[in-house]
Amino acid sequence: MKNLWWVLPAVLLPLFIIIPIISIFLNLEIGTIISEINQPIVYEALRVSFSTSLISILLVVISGTPFAYVLASKDFKGKRLLDSLVDLPMVLPPAVAGVALLMSFGRRGLIGQSFGLNISFSFVAVVLAQIFVAAPFFVRAAKSSFQAVPKELKSASLTLGVTPWRTFWRVTLPLSATGLMGGLVMSWARALGEFGATIMFAGNFRGVTQTLPLAIYTAMESDFQAAMVISSLMVIISLAVLILVKRLINQ
Repeated sequence: MKNLWWVLPAVLLPLFIIIPIISIFLNLEIGTIISEINQPIVYEALRVSFSTSLISILLVVISGTPFAYVLASKDFKGKRLLDSLVDLPMVLPPAVAGVALLMSFGRRGLIGQSFGLNISFSFVAVVLAQIFVAAPFFVRAAKSSFQAVPKELKSASLTLGVTPWRTFWRVTLPLSATGLMGGLVMSWARALGEFGATIMFAGNFRGVTQTLPLAIYTAMESDFQAAMVISSLMVIISLAVLILVKRLINQ
């Protein structure tokens, strides 16, 4: 009984997390899973989610890698503020992120009005929303990976006459690859699961901007089994992502 005070909470918390997840699968009717997957709302949401998230993560990696390297290796005025601002989307309420994007890239937004753009409620808007919320996860992981590379190795490479650019490609990048891959996977998962900023900035148009989370939201009103099937897919994908990241970290 003396140990009950810590054993009980240690058991209750995992149960609180596991039971709702299991409940999704218990509410699935096996005989209808295949038919529901073939529903337009499901495969169209799959297409939109995977196409937008792959584009967004590609752009995040292309732009986030050099930015993370600068944060990890350079000192400059305003670095801490910039570092904090880049992390801000991780803690911002999703609705606020959507409003911020709308006020920037919408027809009456800061950038939209200045350049005559109207990106909101489009396929591109989904990609931008995903980049906004997912980029900090990759940048944070990439920065930590670059900082973990021993400075002695980079110094030795430079001493031998190798240029900083080739040193980055031959020394820093290979040694940071595991952390970069972990950040990439986590960032992609965040993009795939994005809901709030997407519905605020891109809308919920089937086949155009309706991603898997938005399809769940829509299906709950008209097709409960479809909502359960999509939810189970998201759980499986999320679990696979976590297992992959843990394997990469533990290598």
